[in-house]
Amino acid sequence: MVNLQVSDTIQPAVDLQQLERAANATVNEASPSITAELTILLTDDNKLHELNKEFLEIDAPTDVLSFPADFVDPDSETPYLGDVIISYPRAQEQAEAGGHRVESELELLVIHGVLHLLGYDHTGEEDKAEMWAVQARVLAQLGSPLSPP
Repeated sequence: MVNLQVSDTIQPAVDLQQLERAANATVNEASPSITAELTILLTDDNKLHELNKEFLEIDAPTDVLSFPADFVDPDSETPYLGDVIISYPRAQEQAEAGGHRVESELELLVIHGVLHLLGYDHTGEEDKAEMWAVQARVLAQLGSPLSPP
């Protein structure tokens, strides 16, 4: 289950169900045997800047941050993967710069963030190639015009 939250500091003009589909498709592609919960928060650059500085010691905003969790709901026994936090203004800027719709950019950011929750990373070339391949497969499943950067 995907819990979508929108900060009151932004007013996204996008189909939030599309982002939920992207998150679910990512989990199904990368870890088809698990059922899990996660949260996606759309917010502003200020929040991403604050979190980036606090947790990664980078004094700048970014487009997406993932915070994996190691928690299982004791009632449902469903694992909680964690939180994906996305800067909507940053997604708008990147979409405009890339010449595509903000919905497509948000899909890519959701996929990227969820893969981090699932343990994927891009610090080495081999890890990056694997992560980008999964991103490409999910984007294709969703009919997105984008490919990983």
